[in-house]
Amino acid sequence: MSGRTPTVCPYCAVGCGFYITPNGMEYMQDHPVNEGSLCPKGNAALDVLNHVERLRYPMMRVGDDWIRVSWSEALDRVAEEMLRALREGGPGALAFLGSAKCTNEENYIFQKIARLMGTNSIDNSARRCHSPTIIALREMLGTPATTNPISDLALSDCIFVIGSNLAENHPVVARWILRAKDRGAAVIVADPRVTPTAWLADIHLQLNPGTDIALINCMIHVILSEGLEDRSFIRERTRGFEELDVSDYTPEMVSSMTGLGAGDIIRTARLYAKAGASSIVYCMGITQHTCGTDNVTACANLALVSGQVGRPGAGIFPLRGQNNVQGACDMGALADFYPGWRSVEDSGAIDELRHLWNVRSLPMGRGLTADMIPDADIRFLYVMGEDIVNSHPAVARRRGRLRRGFMVVQDIFMTDTARIADLVLPAAAWAEKDGTFTSTERRVQWVSRAREPPGDARPDLWILSEVAAHLGFDLLHDPEEVLAEINQAVPAYRGISRSNAGALGGIIWPCPHPHHPGTPVLHTERFSTPDGRARITPVHHPALERTSPEHPLSLITGRVVLHYNSGSMTMRSGGLVKREPEIHVDVHPDDAARFGVADGDTVMIETRWGRARARAKLTPRQKRGTLFMPFHFPETNLVASELLDKRSMMPELKVAACRIWRAD
Repeated sequence: MSGRTPTVCPYCAVGCGFYITPNGMEYMQDHPVNEGSLCPKGNAALDVLNHVERLRYPMMRVGDDWIRVSWSEALDRVAEEMLRALREGGPGALAFLGSAKCTNEENYIFQKIARLMGTNSIDNSARRCHSPTIIALREMLGTPATTNPISDLALSDCIFVIGSNLAENHPVVARWILRAKDRGAAVIVADPRVTPTAWLADIHLQLNPGTDIALINCMIHVILSEGLEDRSFIRERTRGFEELDVSDYTPEMVSSMTGLGAGDIIRTARLYAKAGASSIVYCMGITQHTCGTDNVTACANLALVSGQVGRPGAGIFPLRGQNNVQGACDMGALADFYPGWRSVEDSGAIDELRHLWNVRSLPMGRGLTADMIPDADIRFLYVMGEDIVNSHPAVARRRGRLRRGFMVVQDIFMTDTARIADLVLPAAAWAEKDGTFTSTERRVQWVSRAREPPGDARPDLWILSEVAAHLGFDLLHDPEEVLAEINQAVPAYRGISRSNAGALGGIIWPCPHPHHPGTPVLHTERFSTPDGRARITPVHHPALERTSPEHPLSLITGRVVLHYNSGSMTMRSGGLVKREPEIHVDVHPDDAARFGVADGDTVMIETRWGRARARAKLTPRQKRGTLFMPFHFPETNLVASELLDKRSMMPELKVAACRIWRAD
């Protein structure tokens, strides 16, 4: 490879662009999202490409040892074991986990193989980040995605950030919010912790963990009581308003629930409703709850009642966490949706794919989600680019159950998940293959190969097409040809090609035909529901796991700026590990004194789910009565809750009653 090759950052879903050169990287000053800037992880992105621990050859387990095998042997074994499981246990004995790190084309073919084998048991990491967004926004607005481009935040007059520490986790987004603030916009941050994002705020609402619905319903109560709702918008563009009853959510009542001052809630509601253009920005502080779907619903209700959606600067921004988590979901790598957001319960929509794929039948009904797999009778599990052992609490505690059947892992490193597999397939990293990625703002960008993969590692699409051939399926293997099939399977991608996705900044879906410029702002005239109207849906404050004398504190988990998800990439970047080498737990000094903990102590944290060891870090930024642990380290999975949102199957990762003590 020579010259410079445009690419997209492989970490979060902001979709930042930069160039890969023979000697490193070059900033892309004219990229419409990041304008040349990158966060610490983005600046370290190339560290993983030539890392000494990269997988280079197919490896097969023999007892407790690994032996190198040829691709021919490996592919034969994958097909043999998959067909054996199908023959002995039926389609229900198969499960697949797709990847928010792989391209759209790879995820599309991966889920197609699963469906052709007769199962909807395919999932991806969206299950534990934005599955509530998928359910709620699809039902209410018709499209489960960010409504506006990130740059639109600079046009907002009021920005309400709830459950997101974007200054650390999506730093480039913070730059656009600062531009709005420089214009005079009000910035409101609702977060139990005093984060760098809270430092940007005009109002910081340091609410009690898990009380988001109470806060938002109270804001709606104030808006309706003072006549600040957008009546014409409600009348002309929504349904369900008459069923919305928030009369019990008075500022006085909600103040005692949230720990916030009634005056701050009233001021926040007025600022949001009165602004010419207001935006709601949220992330996993909203979604990672047993009430995650209802939390998202509450956010959408607030926007709809105020008429703050469908215009530049006015919208809903769910910030995605991985570079292609939006795309993996668009492609149908989900247990409850086929490509193009076709429900697995909708026979008519499934028939469209049946005709496109020229098959007699396709499975109906929701398959197993990631957290359900360990307790199911699975005889064959195929994991592509997902370290589930370190990212799913339920899986981490039951990793031994994954070995009851045959397990294939396809990845770039020997992750902890790969270590318990029977067969490991070496894959190319993002910069070593061609294809498209879709960012949090629905921006589809083509990435071209800039480096050769190490050893005998191959692009995921090549591996999948070969697996399909060994199973007797004739599937496409060229990324452009697969994208052309996606055009037919996913209506929002109908006009997307290598040409427009490969242009600077790509193109934002929906793009209904090849000459369409893309659609940066959704819902400008109608919503994507059958009748074109949004659905206002009442939700109420849930029952939460309570603290007790045995577990008097509340544990919150989340990200830190220098690491990413399970750490399989950032933990192999020397500069990042040097600054954030081990797991820590943030403790307020008053709580530390109460429990006999000093700064730097090794401590034990216990929930009713388990216990873990960490280094205590005393900080007044932590809310009294709460602890914070980053989930990039495997120890956090040992104490995280296994309770689920019954609608989205999202695990509860933000509220767990706990205790802390100094370890011997």
